[in-house]
Amino acid sequence: MNCALVTGGSRGIGRAICIKMAELGYHVIINFKGNTAAAQETLDAVRAKGSNGELLQFDVGNEEEVQAALGAWLENNKDKQVQVLVNNAGIREDNLLFWMNSTQWHNVLNSSLNGFFYVTKQVLNNMLLKRYGRIINIVSLSGIKGLPGQTNYSAAKAGVIGATKALAQEVAKRGVTVNAVAPGFIRTDMTAELNEKELAAQIPMNRFGTAEEVADAVGFFASKASGYITGEVLSVNGGLYT
Repeated sequence: MNCALVTGGSRGIGRAICIKMAELGYHVIINFKGNTAAAQETLDAVRAKGSNGELLQFDVGNEEEVQAALGAWLENNKDKQVQVLVNNAGIREDNLLFWMNSTQWHNVLNSSLNGFFYVTKQVLNNMLLKRYGRIINIVSLSGIKGLPGQTNYSAAKAGVIGATKALAQEVAKRGVTVNAVAPGFIRTDMTAELNEKELAAQIPMNRFGTAEEVADAVGFFASKASGYITGEVLSVNGGLYT
């Protein structure tokens, strides 16, 4: 059975990606950290697309949890092949560096950058053995351009972009592609507190994007059609910064 593992799949962009993976016919493994009710809603949406899936709870930034939960799942599901990994989980704890405390720095780095390492390390070996895999990392405009108040988030996402480009070169000959999708301002829970009207004026398309528009880009990288593209960062940002 061909599976797609989506981290941080309970809400927002993660949920839209899970639904897109269901449309592509994958059995969707929905990772979430704490919100079981939201994760269950995602699973219901996946099933509504005629596919199936399951919930897998762990904190991507906690190496022991990743090994215990994901490691055990891989061991117990030898009949299932994780063909697509979407490293989407991440948190924002915005603050000017002058005011930022160590916890805000480490929390954000842990979820995005360390999470990428812990989760990818678990599933990569099997992709290499099967000579097929699609790894898609959700990064950010912040990691390309840098955004004030997000030194921690920009650092984490820029780190994942560098890792994307390096890993892509390591695994290409084994049929595994590694790409990143960099959303700009997308309408989700994470951006709910932003002044959309004010910010939209800076965006050439004059609006925030939707989670579905990001998921469509992920769907392309997850498909066989993208087989000769690797190490790329695709911006989905309405022309804000390229």
